[in-house]
Amino acid sequence: MASIDAMRALTMVLMLFVNDIPSLKGVPHWLFHAAADEDMLGFSDTIFPAFLFCVGMSVPFAIDKRLKRGETQFSVLSHILWRSFALIVMGLFTLNCDTGSNCLSYLSFSLLMVLAFFLIWTDFHHTALKGNTIVVNILKTVGALLLVGIIVRYDLAGKHFEFGWWGILGLIGWSYLVTALAYLICRRRMKWVMVASVIAILLCILNSSKIIPQEWFARNIILSFVPGGWSGHALCMSGLAAAMIMRHYKSQEAHTRLMLVFLVIGILMLLAGIVSHPYWIISKIQGTPTWVFFCLAIYFPLMACFYWLFDMKGKTSWTWLIAPAGTSTLTCYLLPYLWYPLRDTCHWNLPESVWYGISGILISLVYSLVIIQMVRGLERINLVVKL
Repeated sequence: MASIDAMRALTMVLMLFVNDIPSLKGVPHWLFHAAADEDMLGFSDTIFPAFLFCVGMSVPFAIDKRLKRGETQFSVLSHILWRSFALIVMGLFTLNCDTGSNCLSYLSFSLLMVLAFFLIWTDFHHTALKGNTIVVNILKTVGALLLVGIIVRYDLAGKHFEFGWWGILGLIGWSYLVTALAYLICRRRMKWVMVASVIAILLCILNSSKIIPQEWFARNIILSFVPGGWSGHALCMSGLAAAMIMRHYKSQEAHTRLMLVFLVIGILMLLAGIVSHPYWIISKIQGTPTWVFFCLAIYFPLMACFYWLFDMKGKTSWTWLIAPAGTSTLTCYLLPYLWYPLRDTCHWNLPESVWYGISGILISLVYSLVIIQMVRGLERINLVVKL
């Protein structure tokens, strides 16, 4: 599905961009994240949920591919649990990678963290180390010891690892876990996937409402057992539902009907956002249902456009520039954790005047594209993080 790859690549480019613009001056307020209590859908507030939507769309194709090549359900389940664990671990380390740790310098923490991630989760079977199991296992062990060493260093300094909101990758890990397990249970039964998606949205609504009192045991188990407030899971499960709809209509070559269905769902989500707005503000930080509905009102029609452009018309040539963002997405996300501490430590800063207005926006866009081209180079030597 070329449209899913293109959507994921574009989302990663924009994620790099919105992570780089907070330091800009003289740019429109709507480009940034809204404050926690601000009733606004900033452009930056639509990027992370788009990534969760893409994760959900990728799940059925990835799982079915593994099952078709003969893997058992237990093997696929093990893979899901391992990927979720890896994302959650990465999320916690990136969450704790800050300048105020007083345990390790910002640069030291970042270098050790990213090095450990590459040592543990690089697929060495496609490198010169292919077949050299002993060396590969040694490298992975060294990577694990580096992460353990960071935790021990924190503990010795009396600073414990924060769990907080689990970090971006941690939230992706939890949402992926729920969505992948749901698909493994439902498999190709589209009606059951739709039911599971509706349940996730209802749980998101329940979590933001006071229907179940805060002190009730049911609320603490059903709504708080999986971190994230169910808004991320609702977005991811909606992506799964979108993929099932795409596959169903594509198999029948009912392309026009597919685009109409996506357009209708987008309109319904828009209406749901309008109806729910008197009850909840639009807030990414709070994970309100209104925010979820308005985001889905964007993604479903957008995917209809992408499907027409990339799957029907085959217009994929222009995506070459950003293709690594779709194929090595996790590596694209991790490289800035090397760049920012290096820039701050070495004082590699451009004059303040160029970070103002349009010039600052252009620099952030160029930065995003440079990161992606660096990942393209890493792909050529098969040195990318793969879960």
